[in-house]
Amino acid sequence: MAKKQTSGNLALEQQRVIVIPAHDEIVARKLRVAAYARVSSSSEDQLNSYRVQNQYYSELISNNPDWEMVDIYADEGITGTSVEKREDFQRMMQDCRKGKIDRILVKSISRFARNTKDCLAAVRELKELGVSVLFEEQGIDTSKVSSEMVTAIMASLAQKQSESISGNVKWGVQKRMKDGTYIPAYLPYGYESINRRIQINEGQADVVQKIFSDFLVGRSTEQIAADLRVNNIPCKNGRAQWDSSSVRYILRNEKYTGNSKWQKYYTPSTFPFHCKINAGEAQCYWAEGTHPAIISEQEYQLAQKLLESRSERVAKRHNKAYPLRQKMYCGSCGSVFRRKEINANVYWVCLGHDRGRNCDIRQIPENTINAAFCRLYY
Repeated sequence: MAKKQTSGNLALEQQRVIVIPAHDEIVARKLRVAAYARVSSSSEDQLNSYRVQNQYYSELISNNPDWEMVDIYADEGITGTSVEKREDFQRMMQDCRKGKIDRILVKSISRFARNTKDCLAAVRELKELGVSVLFEEQGIDTSKVSSEMVTAIMASLAQKQSESISGNVKWGVQKRMKDGTYIPAYLPYGYESINRRIQINEGQADVVQKIFSDFLVGRSTEQIAADLRVNNIPCKNGRAQWDSSSVRYILRNEKYTGNSKWQKYYTPSTFPFHCKINAGEAQCYWAEGTHPAIISEQEYQLAQKLLESRSERVAKRHNKAYPLRQKMYCGSCGSVFRRKEINANVYWVCLGHDRGRNCDIRQIPENTINAAFCRLYY
């Protein structure tokens, strides 16, 4: 029997495609709206502005029938040059990633961020998440395609303004340092500011003198800190939280001799601003007799020599590289573990527990740690 041939037109015939029409009516849903507010100073005027912003956005969102208020995110007394330290800004971004927000209202770009890079990175991420940002002062809506260029320009202007303010503040501080009229915003333990003059706090000064005298007769910084905690002597913050590092800070501070070394730390002019130890990159200022002394120059110099001597001995002990060094952290307080030899036995101890902080993790024998590691590895 002859095989039936297939028509060429039939072979080329396209498959049938059914078009599914869109819904005639889209179910309306209220826009989930949040607001972000920030003030960069803790002054009374700024705090009033902070409260006004919160009230304004609460009323604005609540009075719009098409909007549903999610939250008012606000950071108080925090700089806008970096988003890392702004807890509520980070919380807002997390809520956006969870799909809780459709739109964010902000007074101005400078309130959102004074760092161009951070501003654009946040705006781009929000746009990918389907979240629009409305900057009221500039009239910029990021839901519009053409708005990113304008946002970049305005963010750059906000960053430039922040750089200018920072430069003016630095200039004023350095001028007062050169003139010898500078008074630090934060005074060391043992001093207080009275009528813009540095005065001795007699109660704290007695503690400072005891720290120096105990150290010079041979007591370690750990022992001195432990005594202060046992006697419930408050630190600068009012709590008895002394440790060896806070004792060493007092022993190394030249201000207790009545002299001042200013600009031990400096902030580079590049964004974002981060404070760094001044190792010669910026000028320092030395001023003598800026305030009353608590200890003599001779006591201070003896303490520096003893600190240096002990530091060299500690450095020799720690020069050897141990496999677990700087790799073990406490699960309770987050402090690093350090190696310690006690009566020919080797232990790893939580630094927080060892310095008397509130941590209940005790020392662990090195053999126990090595055995646990081998069990996990093999």
